[in-house]
Amino acid sequence: MATVADAIEYGAARTAVALLGMMSWDRAVSAGARIAALGYRPLGIRRRVVETQIAAAFPDWDQERVRQVARASYENLGRTSAEAALLPTLTPARVISMFDGQGDWDVLAQAHAAGKGVIVVTGHIGNWELAGSYIAARGMPIEGVTRRMTNPIFDRYLTSTRERAGVAVIADSDAVRRIPRALRAGHVVAMVADQGTKGMASTFVPFFGRPAKTPRGPGVFALRSGVPVVAGTAVRLPGGKYRALVEAVDIVETGDRERDVDAVVARYTAVLERWVRAYPEQYLWHHRRWRRSPPDGYPASRASA
Repeated sequence: MATVADAIEYGAARTAVALLGMMSWDRAVSAGARIAALGYRPLGIRRRVVETQIAAAFPDWDQERVRQVARASYENLGRTSAEAALLPTLTPARVISMFDGQGDWDVLAQAHAAGKGVIVVTGHIGNWELAGSYIAARGMPIEGVTRRMTNPIFDRYLTSTRERAGVAVIADSDAVRRIPRALRAGHVVAMVADQGTKGMASTFVPFFGRPAKTPRGPGVFALRSGVPVVAGTAVRLPGGKYRALVEAVDIVETGDRERDVDAVVARYTAVLERWVRAYPEQYLWHHRRWRRSPPDGYPASRASA
């Protein structure tokens, strides 16, 4: 049941979206970046978390480089948030025009052509929401798996926003039933898999040389369904356009299902790490990626909480 605080939070969010909608696209995106930068300085919201994690991932960087990337990551989050809020106002042709056309789209197209459905694993890098809309704009039915938000009013609004942007929503609580159905229909199923969340079946795999709790879902569903897996996202280029990054993730079956799932998790996490190394300022460093330590038995250890 929604509370008064939920209603106030929702009202504030809708007001912000309405103000962004009164601006041109470029001005709205720039405003999002400037507002988010305030979270870095002077407000300092999660600044220590961001800087600490960047420094740990790139130990050869000096403090100034860490600060530059940290501030840029806040700005990228602001741009991404503004763009995601305004995505429903764009036509498919407009979404396609935002990309440079030189990415790895053929990797996804070939996987989808097999007709068995495709699992797209993504992370919080670049603009993952725009990447989903781009897939839809290119004519592929896509369904994205999401976690319910604690604010039910805002959760319904966010679901509506994503669906108007072309991405059908699968609540994680309904994933076991709906993901196989979507794959049998030949749809793309997108899953964000770079945050270890309480209650989610996970495996500890290396991420920047340290064990990180990582969702197993994409590997589990891929091996159960026999569908291809690709890693994908959209990264911003210096000129303002985006590029689709897509890379196939090998699925190897040895007869040991648990070990095979772990191997898939490690492979798509390795792809994400390469992308983060290439575009560190576009990664969401705000989540405590290495907060949980693996239980005894790493690297084959698993966790559900």
